[in-house]
Parts: sequence; C-alpha cells; structure tokens
Amino acid sequence: MVETREIDPDRDPLAFTHPDSPLAWLRRGDGIVGVGRAAAAYETVGRAGASAAEAWRAIAAAADVDDPVRLPGTGLVAFGAFAFDALSASRSRLVAPEAVVGRRGGRAWITRVRTLGAETEEAPLELVPYGPYWSGTLGPGALDPAGYQAAVRAALDAIAANDVDKVVLARDLVGTVPAGADLRRLVRALASGYPDTWTYAVDGLIGASPETLVTVSGGTVTARVLAGTFPRGTDAGGDAEASVALAHSAKDLDEHRYAVQSVIDALSPLTTALRADDEPFALELPNLWHLATDVAGDLADHASALDLVAALHPTAAVAGTPTDAAIEVIRRLEPFDRGRYAGPVGWVDANGDGEWAIALRCVQVGGTPTSTGTIPVVAHAGAGIVAGSDPETELLETRVKFRPIVDALA
Repeated sequence: MVETREIDPDRDPLAFTHPDSPLAWLRRGDGIVGVGRAAAAYETVGRAGASAAEAWRAIAAAADVDDPVRLPGTGLVAFGAFAFDALSASRSRLVAPEAVVGRRGGRAWITRVRTLGAETEEAPLELVPYGPYWSGTLGPGALDPAGYQAAVRAALDAIAANDVDKVVLARDLVGTVPAGADLRRLVRALASGYPDTWTYAVDGLIGASPETLVTVSGGTVTARVLAGTFPRGTDAGGDAEASVALAHSAKDLDEHRYAVQSVIDALSPLTTALRADDEPFALELPNLWHLATDVAGDLADHASALDLVAALHPTAAVAGTPTDAAIEVIRRLEPFDRGRYAGPVGWVDANGDGEWAIALRCVQVGGTPTSTGTIPVVAHAGAGIVAGSDPETELLETRVKFRPIVDALA
C-alpha cells in the first residue's frame, strides 16, 4: 500500500533524510528525499538497460497507490543511479525508500510505503539535526594533468584516423571524507551554490548536474543537451566576451551538433512530434557557460522515463560519436572505471514519469575505509575532444568542471 498525504511545507526536506546515506533530488528549493530503509527495486552490474524499465513496471503494476496530491514526485517513487559503461564493475540501482518527503510549488507531502499484511513500523517523520561541518580532500588520481593531455593527444590521433568524430575524455581526482561525516552538508552546499542544477544524492553518488537527460511528465518528453563549454569571465565585459566567443566557436558548435543529433536519434523511436531548437543558446552557470539546446516531444507506445533513459544513454555529450567507437577509445585511454560518473541519475514514479539527469559535477563516496578511518571518494570531470581540440585548453575545462565539487568538499 502506498499512501501520499500533504504535510507542512515550511520544513527543510533534506533534514529528513539519513546523514550517512542521504537520498535526495533537489532543485531551486523543491524536490524529494528518501526516509527510512531503502530497498533495491532493481540492481545489476554495469550499465542498466531496458530490464530496469521492465522490473519497475512489474513493481508499479502490483502497487496499490492512494495519491490525492498528484504532483511530480508523489505516489510510489524509486531513486536511481546507473553505471556509465556496460563493462563497469559498479552497480546500477533503483532504490525505493520506506517513505518519501517532497516539496513543490509551496506544497509538501509524505508518501509511505507499506507491505500488505506485514507488521512493519512506519518510517519516522523526524527532522535529523545536521552534524558538524567537515572538509574532505581531493588530489590527483590515476590520470594526472600531464597524463590527461597525453590522452587528449591520443584521442586526436583517433579522430585523425577516422576512428571517431568526437570522444569525451575524463580525468579523476581521489580523496577522502571523515568517517561519520554528515553528507547532507555536501548536498546542501551544492544545492545552495548551484540552485539551477539538479542536486542529487543516490547510493553514495552526490553531485549537482546542469544537464537534464530526460524528463517525462503526463506524456510530454523534454531534454536539454549541453555540449561546448567556456569559463565565465572575471568581470562583466570579459563574461560577455566569453559568451559571444562560445556562441561562435566552430569547435564547440561541432561538438554540440553531435550531441544534439545523438539525442534526437535516440528519442525518435519512442516519441512523436519531436522538435529541437534550431540554434543553441548560451546557458549561464555560476562558473561557466554551456551551449544548450532544448528538445521536446510526446511520449509514444506507453514508454516510461526508464525506457527513454535506456535509449538515450550514453549520449554523445558524455561519450562521443559514433557512440560504440567512442566508448572503445574511452576504455583504452582512461585508466579507471568511471563508475556512475556520466551515467543516468534521477527518479521514476509508478506512472513511468520522472526526472533524470546525467551524473556530472559529482563525487562517489564509499568503499573500504582507509587505515586512518576516513572514507574514500573519487570525482571525475571530462571534456569533449573533436578535431582542433587543444590539450591544454581541454585540461583547463576539466578544472572548471571540478570546481563545484572541490569547493563543496572544502
């Protein structure tokens, strides 16, 4: 039995979730958080495919949902974080918590999930005081700056050989956070510093992504494609120049065109009346400019958000073009497993509606504690490599993209 009821909207949703393992999806002060134990609704090693949608359909079909509130995020909901690569050792998971607290447009609710006939205690609806402030560390990982520039040069060789048109190469930073750290403080720092992004915490993956993979609501499908990046200027004049330079950069426009086409190709079989902006616009974030294109259409054939996630991922924005060839180059040039970085992260409800982003500007928390008792973390940032890319410029782009998570950890 799934019951959604309205509650007082004046409380901070994030304060209800667990300090050690927060479960959250937030934007502009609204969103949903998980409360109580979270059960795995779906799990697999490596990239999730159509099987995730089928598993969730079966769970949703068996659920008795009482939802008079009927807002996005009410009723039965699962949070998900999926691995980037099919060959990844990381797990793709959908998790359904005992309760979900949400807030949207000045209204708030709690959804409780009960097993019929089972004697189970309700997840307590209690504000959990925030723990003390803390700071983490991040330093060079398996691919240091010199190694990254060498990898970019190797990627340019692959492009010159016509193996790929574009490949997105990432580098890593590794570090630790204190044992027992209240990870909600990291979530809150990202949500406060980057309110227009999707701030998420799912299964140890915490970040603030500017890139919507796909949103499904009442039969309408929307996606925002980001590819092409310039750092913000240091003053108003320099900032305006950066925006204009990005809008006229042949290299960034080429990179963006590949990304938009990959999304259109993936969505076309599952949608009708699909449309996209003719020209990208410059999206302003606190630390950089992105080229952005909005895509919209109508859902076809009773598909769900998870079906679209499976069809879309990985996009050219985080893999390259052609996709399969680009992933082979990534496997050859990146000396690490990306895990859930650049994979899908978001939520889905019993109707198949949901909001999904690409897991960017994030850190993956967890693993075997170090000898000093701290908890390992790893962060990644990447750049799209096309003909004409400059290794030093691409390295600088990754530094800009690391900034949100580095600042929040510090």
